[in-house]
Amino acid sequence: MMIAERTVHPIPPEYDDQSKVLILGSFPSVRSRAEGFFYAHQGNRFWKIMEALYSVPLPDIPTRKTFLHENHIALWDTVASCIIRASDDSSITEVIPNDLSPILSKAGIRSIFTNGRKSYDLYMKLTYPKTGIPPVLLPSTSPANAAWKLDALLGKWKVIKECADSVQALPSGHNCDITISSH
Repeated sequence: MMIAERTVHPIPPEYDDQSKVLILGSFPSVRSRAEGFFYAHQGNRFWKIMEALYSVPLPDIPTRKTFLHENHIALWDTVASCIIRASDDSSITEVIPNDLSPILSKAGIRSIFTNGRKSYDLYMKLTYPKTGIPPVLLPSTSPANAAWKLDALLGKWKVIKECADSVQALPSGHNCDITISSH
């Protein structure tokens, strides 16, 4: 059994001043921490979803970074550091949240989405009181969320493209006009 230990988030946020949507995971997997970029575990379906939504191949980190910037998507995680056992979200304790203010002050973020329940719950507890921006909960792309098949995930995650493609800016503290139904 792996031992839970204090781990600091090693990956900087990916965004620019044109970013419109911010997707927050909980904390990077062991594989993502080793590779230095988001959603590196081959079983995680995040990049498969982006490829399907935008009809583009995203084979490597440089291509993925370019894709994010071209499509106005920012990526980061809710947690800056925590006690965690390997990549197990359910083991996360003693959380220090990431400070989203640099992203929110520089980018034109219109909507915040959380990739999974853990990110959503931590955001609501630790970050929402500071930002006042309600997040939209999306089902986790993690392989641990095996109940959600790729087609069902695509049906929920298509809102990312809809919001990122939307031209009209919204006042601070509001999400793009979307409706997400539960599974």
